[in-house]
Amino acid sequence: MRLRPLALLVTLALGLLAVPQVTLAQSRAKVPRVGILCPVACFVAGVPAATGAAGEAFLRALRDLGYVDGENVLLDFRGAGVPYPRLADQAAELVRRRVDLLLVEGSAAAQAARRATDTIPVVMLGVPDAVELGLVSDLARPEGNVTGVSVPFAELVAKQLELVKEVVPGVSRVALLSNPENPDHAPALGAARVAARLVAVELRVHNVRARDPQAFRGALAAIRRERAGALLVLPDAGFYSGELLVAAIEGRIPTVSTQRRFIAGGGLMAYGPHQLEMVRRVAAYVDRLLKGAKPTDLPIEQPTRYELVVNLTTAKALGLTIPQSILVRADEVVR
Repeated sequence: MRLRPLALLVTLALGLLAVPQVTLAQSRAKVPRVGILCPVACFVAGVPAATGAAGEAFLRALRDLGYVDGENVLLDFRGAGVPYPRLADQAAELVRRRVDLLLVEGSAAAQAARRATDTIPVVMLGVPDAVELGLVSDLARPEGNVTGVSVPFAELVAKQLELVKEVVPGVSRVALLSNPENPDHAPALGAARVAARLVAVELRVHNVRARDPQAFRGALAAIRRERAGALLVLPDAGFYSGELLVAAIEGRIPTVSTQRRFIAGGGLMAYGPHQLEMVRRVAAYVDRLLKGAKPTDLPIEQPTRYELVVNLTTAKALGLTIPQSILVRADEVVR
């Protein structure tokens, strides 16, 4: 009879010891995991190739929404510096890790994620023309597991070409630099050709693999022979290197591209979606999906805010005078 109370006490004690362990395990199980897939240059802080400002803006936006990495959300980074063909493996790895959501930058990452899963929500950042890429059939009513922010690239390029025509009066021929290894560039080329027709500019396309200084110089020599008045550079981390832009300045070729970081390497103008604003919008998608919304409930947005950055140092090196009409519209002028 004496053993029964003792046995009861032992049972109760063991039960009490188990409660916090079970509670802790359940708490950990509830922490959502967000897989982040971005090739070459990731927008998220903490990745070697990250663009710090956008990454910090994303983490800050998450904090404003109540999420802290490592506490109540786990951010699982993949893809930075990985060749485009290997993004499929990276996406599959994130799916195997049972992420609750996939956040992707660029069409290559978006397509890899879409092929890897049709059930895990996919949020895209800055993907050009999601309908044309076949990711969705309707921006307002995405029917699958993909949502986020998509950029109307034809409209964007048309605006860039209009800016070129203001800076280089009388320009009728513009060269375009494309990387055949970048999956974003094939659909972008079609959009650029449409835009060129709209603004009555002849477009000459030059395909160059990124990070090849000799190829850059060969392409720029051909552009000079063609007497192109300017060079439109499709977004690519390898194209934003010093080799290309130094060669363009030496050849006195005005350049325009999409992202602000193009200016840091010596580009003349950058016009594109406001990156920090897009990142904040993407954080809002992450929040709503983690709280139970479905991708089909969230229409795909297009950027509402664009920014123009002008590099007067480069303009001076090229012997160009930037019209006042452009300077007053610029969000930032680098002197």
